[in-house]
Amino acid sequence: MPELIESEMIENAAFQQRPTWDEYFMLLTKLAAMRSTCLAFPVGAVIVKNKQVLATGYNGSPSGSEHCTTQGYCYPEMSNCTVNKDFPSRAVHAEANAIAQAAKHGISTDGASIYVTLEPCISCLKLVISAGIREIFYETTFNKGNNAALCQSFVDEGLVTLKQIHISSSVLQRANLFLNSPTSELRLFS
Repeated sequence: MPELIESEMIENAAFQQRPTWDEYFMLLTKLAAMRSTCLAFPVGAVIVKNKQVLATGYNGSPSGSEHCTTQGYCYPEMSNCTVNKDFPSRAVHAEANAIAQAAKHGISTDGASIYVTLEPCISCLKLVISAGIREIFYETTFNKGNNAALCQSFVDEGLVTLKQIHISSSVLQRANLFLNSPTSELRLFS
């Protein structure tokens, strides 16, 4: 077997790197977001406590209501809810769905953390805090202006912490490999 040059060895070592816990849970939120039925913003959420997943959620129409993806629009003649600000979103947000799933199954979220693909809106942030969740890890920033100021006031009061998470490119490459081929096959990395 030919010897690897140093740069290839470094590349293979990085490629085989396990995701951090934050990256792992953020990858799970991205998978949850794939279940979203929202045409505007697919969002996923995962509630975690002691490195164990308690509940997951994604945004979409309330249970029993026609999904926007099924009907092809949010409202008749509106491709999605962001087209017209006069109409409220039909979607239950991912964080609310995750908290509802935990409640439905009798799982306490007190002292838990939540990972979301999109920073929680103000309504979801208040719900998360009220559910006893004290840490929020998010991928993409959402709040601006007065909403961002209100978020910061909750942080300043010690009610919650917010931290933006980025998944490393090597972990994303590895995840892509795992998603695009059978995972439990013997792999020999040189």
